[in-house]
Amino acid sequence: MEDHDTGAGASAVGMSGASPAQSAGPHPARFSRHAGAHQRHADPRHAGQRQTGQADQHGDQPKGKTRKRRKRKRGRKVFARDVNGAVPNAAPAATTAASQPQSVPSPVEPRPAAPQRPPQQELPVFAALDLGTNNCRLLVAVPGRHGQFRVIDAFSRIVRLGEGLTASGRLGQAAMDRAVEALKICGEKLRNRKIRKARLIATEACRSAANGVEFLDRVEREAGLKLEIIDRQTEARLAVSGCGSLVERDTQGVVLFDIGGGSSEIALIDLTGRRSPRLANHIVSWTSLPVGVVSLAERFGGRTVTRETFAAMVDDVATRLKAFDGRDRLAHVLASPNFHLLGTSGTVTTLAGVHLDLERYDRRRVDGLWMDRDSVDRMIERLIGWDFQQRCANPCIGADRADLVLAGCAILEAIRGVWPSERLRVADRGLREGILSELMADDGVWRNDGRGR
Repeated sequence: MEDHDTGAGASAVGMSGASPAQSAGPHPARFSRHAGAHQRHADPRHAGQRQTGQADQHGDQPKGKTRKRRKRKRGRKVFARDVNGAVPNAAPAATTAASQPQSVPSPVEPRPAAPQRPPQQELPVFAALDLGTNNCRLLVAVPGRHGQFRVIDAFSRIVRLGEGLTASGRLGQAAMDRAVEALKICGEKLRNRKIRKARLIATEACRSAANGVEFLDRVEREAGLKLEIIDRQTEARLAVSGCGSLVERDTQGVVLFDIGGGSSEIALIDLTGRRSPRLANHIVSWTSLPVGVVSLAERFGGRTVTRETFAAMVDDVATRLKAFDGRDRLAHVLASPNFHLLGTSGTVTTLAGVHLDLERYDRRRVDGLWMDRDSVDRMIERLIGWDFQQRCANPCIGADRADLVLAGCAILEAIRGVWPSERLRVADRGLREGILSELMADDGVWRNDGRGR
């Protein structure tokens, strides 16, 4: 996810299990001169070398004429025979103690080199694009260890595609222009790589707008990208798939939520039975609320939010949750210490950044962070107490989110009211990571040894 370097590290690409002498390539291996002398004494085949130009490292130098002859030979080329008696390409002998030492073959037959890991450029490349109500995001990644991948390119821009949608029912011209410009950048990134498989999705803004399909036709013409509008159930499943590695083995139940710009997806996950490799297989109930941070802020106001306004937003979302018939499917684990909430959205990552007092947002510190109930309470109370300018000034909020963050907090409060939990885990990942995980799994890249094929 991220984004995230969740796959194998760059240093692992192209490494082999060969010995130093085999893997050194054009750079000679750095052996100690003393270690080389010890090898020669241990091998009877090198017994005569002490008298043919190799200095004795133990102080047994011959004297007189032999010593002068050795000095005259120092400028000559010296050859070392390999284990079969052949003479390799000649190299100048060392003339000073700082020079590179000669490579002395080992008397032991070398082991065959371990199979090399494919270089990064040979790994299959996958891409995921998510055009939401508020953001346009792209991830390009290669598979790593089993169930993981490594991001090699990414793009994210706040475009506010859903701006004004609640009032008009249509995507606005300025909003569409912003989104198309961002998608052109994504298109260039994708065309510059050899992509094996990609999935490009659009969510609530295009799903609910009267001109959503018309807009995607324009995207195909101008940006060269063909996006699909996914339904809400698919959106919920992808959010779950993207967060699988953040659900620990002893977990019994999770309520995963994704607070978006125009909708909020909630999935109830029961893990009391035998666990499947795919977290999405354990969804026992889900819902998609037609309300997100953009739509809620537009209805109630986002710049100036009083406590009364905030309470009204919470009540609005709570009323919608009461109509969710499957909300009690995890009642048997709610009291367990192995039950928790898992949030994947800008709202919870912002809360985490404020909680950590970060001078600038740092995904590495936020993704996977645990927050207890009291910490969440304090952060929400802190944000309610700030005016718009104070929210703008916080480096983890900024001007782009200052009018949306309290609407997100109201949705979070309504969710916590239905599923109270002592712990909330923060995920800076979501739909794109879910898409990549599913594309790679379906392609079979992790089927054998956990590395991309």
